[in-house]
Amino acid sequence: MASLHRRGFLAAGAGLGLALGLPSLPVSAATHDRLMRRTLERVTDPEGTTLAEVATPTGDGYRLLSSGPGWPIEVREDLVGAEPDRDDRREPLTAFVQFTDTHVVDVQSPLRFEYTHPILGTGAHRPQEALAQVGASALVQRVNALRAGPVTGRAFDFVMTTGDNTDNQEQIELDWLMGLLNGGAITPNTGDPSVFEGVQNCGAELYWQPESEMDDRYKSEAGFPHLPGFLAAAMAEFTAPGLDVPWYCTIGNHDNTPSGTLPAGMLTEVFTGDRKIMFAEGEAAEQAAAAQSDPDQVGELPDEVARQEEIDTAGSKTIVSTVTPDERRAPFDTEGFVAAHLDEANTGPGPVGHGFSDANADGTDCFYTFTIAEGITGISMDTTTLAGLANGSIGKHQFDWVEETLRSASSTYYDRLGREQTQDVSDELFILFSHHTSDTMNNPLPDSRRPGEVRYIGEILVGMLKRYPNVLAWVNGHTHENSVRAHTSDRPERGFWEINTASHIDHPQLARCIELVDNQDGTMSLFTTLIEADSPYRVDHGDFSPAGLASLYRELSLNDIHADEAKLGEPGDRNVELLVAAHHPGR
Repeated sequence: MASLHRRGFLAAGAGLGLALGLPSLPVSAATHDRLMRRTLERVTDPEGTTLAEVATPTGDGYRLLSSGPGWPIEVREDLVGAEPDRDDRREPLTAFVQFTDTHVVDVQSPLRFEYTHPILGTGAHRPQEALAQVGASALVQRVNALRAGPVTGRAFDFVMTTGDNTDNQEQIELDWLMGLLNGGAITPNTGDPSVFEGVQNCGAELYWQPESEMDDRYKSEAGFPHLPGFLAAAMAEFTAPGLDVPWYCTIGNHDNTPSGTLPAGMLTEVFTGDRKIMFAEGEAAEQAAAAQSDPDQVGELPDEVARQEEIDTAGSKTIVSTVTPDERRAPFDTEGFVAAHLDEANTGPGPVGHGFSDANADGTDCFYTFTIAEGITGISMDTTTLAGLANGSIGKHQFDWVEETLRSASSTYYDRLGREQTQDVSDELFILFSHHTSDTMNNPLPDSRRPGEVRYIGEILVGMLKRYPNVLAWVNGHTHENSVRAHTSDRPERGFWEINTASHIDHPQLARCIELVDNQDGTMSLFTTLIEADSPYRVDHGDFSPAGLASLYRELSLNDIHADEAKLGEPGDRNVELLVAAHHPGR
């Protein structure tokens, strides 16, 4: 295949309501059927994807799931127009899958802040989170069953997981992650192997107590069921199949800071200690929440939280339990995160290092390039900071490295004044990956890995990327939401797509297939198709098989009192064809 470079294609037709990202209007059943017929005419094999069927809620109150109609492909022409006969000429260039925000989680960890969920929302406590590992395994199983992109039929080249792979940077979570992606036996349990020691059997009405008949908040507000035996089943060993295709990894804030929000290095002894806060209210909970979310108070935990001490005063109440310590809960740092990927015992389907190399071994620079396919390079960025808070930014050293990587493989680019520059080099196309989105790269805090370094926000990174016509897309996570955004420019060839995908820990629990094709008409298309885990939409609540638990994982996430239907996104954020300008040197 010839090397490809995007430039100079002028086309009209951008800017209808959907392309502008405006809210979509409900469509009639007849219109939906017409769109689906057209979609199915365009694809190779929709089965196993949301092109064929989608989990659909039924009933009132506590809702169950059933199979609903698939989502059609929406064509987005924000950057360039689409030729009507392009399907007859398209040539597939690559196909891959994005996982994001799996949050492999030790739910019994002493260093969790579940009691802040009324303040911080779903990220602090999720009723389904004890099933995170078996749920993620079902997603891996789906990819193995698909094997190829649904639109083109091209075999998957790889899977990229775009951060927050673990929940609380614990070594055991990292071990479970490797087992899920590479395959093997997994026992999602820590502490005393015979007794659950977490908030879901502590007797506090603040959490879903599945094995108790007490009328906790989740039962009273959302109708959650009474499920005797749930916790033992959730902690039981199961066998993960592991991926059949190579996988790469991008780091997220939950992969290198406590709870993904506190400064790195805090509360190290608490991770492996024997005290766990089961409940807190009043000032203790409010200050713990502020320490994770307020830039002016980041890391400033109240004394009773930092020391895991029980108090009961007029203004605050904190309940602490004694739990079984476990050295496997020790936190890893960025060096340890990279080391786990470089460990040959964790190679699985490959490649060795899963993108990371010896250049990343000290944990300072967790970014790299890799070959996606002939003429296409992937750039995995590290947008995290060890200073705390959930959102991110990018340091000058990495920013300059990204720009030099793009410039060195661009025969044409634009300088900071917008002047076109040319050079005698081979052209390469680029797809970038990060955890944070452009909008969530607004964290001003410095990173201790490069003290004193200037940090750039997402808007500045977007401006730089627009100067390189061979940037096709930026794929990311973090928001737990489906969102596809066009970064437009006055020159069509300078625009690119930002593709953000929902998490696999919260509703709607989706991943995304991405297929790049050459339309042979001066355009390329990125087809992005959402996929669900390979588990039944509904099972009996007494079914504690791995498939039954994976099904329950999805059902519980739908009914979480903090679940947000808006995370599904609009039709133009789900199954979409994204047109970009293209040029083939020498043609």
